Amino acid sequence: MPVVVVESPAKAKTINKYLGDDYTVLASFGHVRDLPPKDGSVDTDADFAMKWEVAAESKKHVKAIKDALASDPNLILATDPDREGEAISWHLREALASSLKKAQVSRVTFNAITRNAVTEAMANPRDIDQPLVDAYLARRALDYLVGFNLSPVLWRKLPGAKSAGRVQSVALRIIVDREMEIEAFRAREYWTVHATLATPKGDEYRAQLVTYAGRKLERYDLANEEAARLAVKAVESRDLKVTSVTSKPASRNPWPPFMTSTLQQEASRKLGLGARACMSAAQRLYEAGYITYMRTDGIDMAPEAVMAARDAIKARFGEAYVPKSPRVYKNKAKNAQEAHECIRPTDMMLSPDKLNVEPEQRKLYDLIWKRTLASQMEAARMERTTVEIGSADGQVGLRATGQVMLFDGFLKVYDQGTDDDEGEDSARLPQIAQGEPAAKRAVVPEQHFTQPPPRYTEATLVKRMEELGIGRPSTYASIVTTIQDREYVRKDKNRLIPEDKGRLVTAFLVKYFPRYVSYDFTAEMEGELDDISSGEREYREVLRRFWRDFTAALEGTSELRITEVLEAIDEALAPHLYPARADGGDPRECPLCGKGRLNLKTARSGGAFIGCNNYPECRYTRPISGAEGEAVGDTVLGLDPEGIEISLKTGRFGPYVQRGEATAEQPKPPRASIPKGWDAASMDLEKALMLLNLPREIGPHPEDGVMIEAGIGRYGPYVKHGSRYANLPEVDEVFTIGMNRAVEVLAAKPQRGRAAPAAALAELGEHPEGGAVQVLSGRYGPYVKWGKVNATLPRDVTPESLTMEQALELISAKASKGGKKPAAKKAAKEPAKAAAKKPAARKTAKAAEKAPARTATRKAAAGKATEG
Repeated sequence: MPVVVVESPAKAKTINKYLGDDYTVLASFGHVRDLPPKDGSVDTDADFAMKWEVAAESKKHVKAIKDALASDPNLILATDPDREGEAISWHLREALASSLKKAQVSRVTFNAITRNAVTEAMANPRDIDQPLVDAYLARRALDYLVGFNLSPVLWRKLPGAKSAGRVQSVALRIIVDREMEIEAFRAREYWTVHATLATPKGDEYRAQLVTYAGRKLERYDLANEEAARLAVKAVESRDLKVTSVTSKPASRNPWPPFMTSTLQQEASRKLGLGARACMSAAQRLYEAGYITYMRTDGIDMAPEAVMAARDAIKARFGEAYVPKSPRVYKNKAKNAQEAHECIRPTDMMLSPDKLNVEPEQRKLYDLIWKRTLASQMEAARMERTTVEIGSADGQVGLRATGQVMLFDGFLKVYDQGTDDDEGEDSARLPQIAQGEPAAKRAVVPEQHFTQPPPRYTEATLVKRMEELGIGRPSTYASIVTTIQDREYVRKDKNRLIPEDKGRLVTAFLVKYFPRYVSYDFTAEMEGELDDISSGEREYREVLRRFWRDFTAALEGTSELRITEVLEAIDEALAPHLYPARADGGDPRECPLCGKGRLNLKTARSGGAFIGCNNYPECRYTRPISGAEGEAVGDTVLGLDPEGIEISLKTGRFGPYVQRGEATAEQPKPPRASIPKGWDAASMDLEKALMLLNLPREIGPHPEDGVMIEAGIGRYGPYVKHGSRYANLPEVDEVFTIGMNRAVEVLAAKPQRGRAAPAAALAELGEHPEGGAVQVLSGRYGPYVKWGKVNATLPRDVTPESLTMEQALELISAKASKGGKKPAAKKAAKEPAKAAAKKPAARKTAKAAEKAPARTATRKAAAGKATEG
């Protein structure tokens, strides 16, 4: 049987249904080879020769394919229809070379996993597309060269930085640049005047002042409340009437069907799904045969799919919703090299409620299904009405706008979401006639302030990258995820906010490697990769030119000292690090000593902070993201009852309180971090002593007399009884919780793991030799338990029907077979034996720890050398 190889078991299972027993369908589980995470994997001295190795976890999958080829040498590579899929097929062919000497290797692609698509693909095999593979090789080499050469520069010159990537660093810069825009933004005040008017019939409507003092009102003409009040009086003192009513027909056409970037944007807006979660759900829908391939630049739809969509629209909504001719969408992406068709359902008649999938997948399918149908539906038709109202002397004029939906068209199914309010006025108006009086019910001024540009969401970041020509469908999710995983960016209420280390990395790269975080350069490089995939460029020539210029930039940083780097970054980030003070004073003046100046500094353990250059006389420090006064230097709060100083300090992990100072006898004096939610600036002696005296004893537990304590640990506030912990909802409760509440919290926490007693299905009584005989539920089904003897129940015996006699027989058989005895009192020697074995166990554990640590180090380096 010919061997068909795809990427995943789910895809293999679906395809196997269509191909039947005439083929052997196996999964490669993604890429089987990659560049080893070490120097020299891309040999720049050997014209960028790449040294690949089969991943350890992939060796068994490669062996399974080789074993299958032993009985039939025909290999059919059916990986995804994009660059990445072509690369996986190429890697498989190379890795299986020794087993393919007499084999026939063919490549097939299908945009949807349906019977027709798979059958047609199998009937039209082709060779591997080498230009697509070359584009992959160029991208992989570029990402490796940037990661393995730029990241070490960051580690050496910028303590605390993790890594840099060819495209991820540009995406990070987009977010940082937006944050700098927001911080530099200065709000401007302006006012508007609105009137609630009424028709002669008493129907009310709302209008805005647009003409004042006989001229058109511009946005900032009413600059303050006084000007707005004068405008209100001008309106109130005049009679108004309707001067014109204009109604114009309007229409809205549907949006095109989804491609990768627009799917990620809508999934973020409407479903709250991040790019990674969106693509994971889409991947499963694709592999199950429900949608077409989900990594695509295209918005074209196959003719048969268009007709199927039109049939589905007619059947569900009627002929009025089907346009006279099919809608055709043209792809705007330059030289799109991914799968060319849009993302759409494979069966237009399959509604989301009929899908037997996980909820997240169903929601995403619902989005895709509705967008696809809407893209082939009739336009929405509406009537937009503008009403002009004015005074007889022409000094004031107001305008009311609204619209009436005449035919909902595609909006019956789908309306695209927005990330930010677009201010569209869709209010409905009552019947208004020209020349009728407009009675004033209320005239009110409204204050406004201009707003800064909004922070990016994952959706708007992907949209911006697409606009700039940065990245491609297969890379968006990994780029957005990587900058969050490396803690350069955090997500708060769906908005992406740069962390301090992300700002530092961006400032460093913009200062010393401006070309390689340039939007234009990155977009040009993507264009060159597209040219390689279309056969217009030779990939090694692209690599040669890039490497020549890149090595020159690297050499330019070789002599840099950390102090020089910090000074340059300090200057670049000055508006962020030292915001203008309310009193107009020097923002760099130390607020503690008043003599020193603030500068960016690095901690011994890595990371950065703001400190006074008058150190050690002045020990003022604060995090680089903190505002002036948010954190202070060494401040003495007072003395404890024993006369020891209690001080407030700021360290690498933020503010903390400390009892006494470090001495030779006590190198580590007692400390306690300021809990989240507490303001360090308002810290006093009483609060400091409360923190330093934790854990707090509440009292002995009423059942066993063991002391219950309350404290704050790495996972937040807690109560503790022996070895049992239970979380508290609020930090303040640590200092007020009483015995009744503590016992209640401890009892409410469910037991897990070995500490949790298994619930007995049946209590059979006492064993003749002593000890309870129970029937419990286990991982492999019900079993009888007596001491340490566990005997599984036969399949034809239920826990309810089991008798003591049957249980004793099962226990006896199990005990004689396994040599186990019931738990008995241990001799005094046994603990000593156990203790004698502990050092060896610890030694083994240490050895086990080292190997994963080395592996983790290698994997971390590998991550730094890749884009995603």
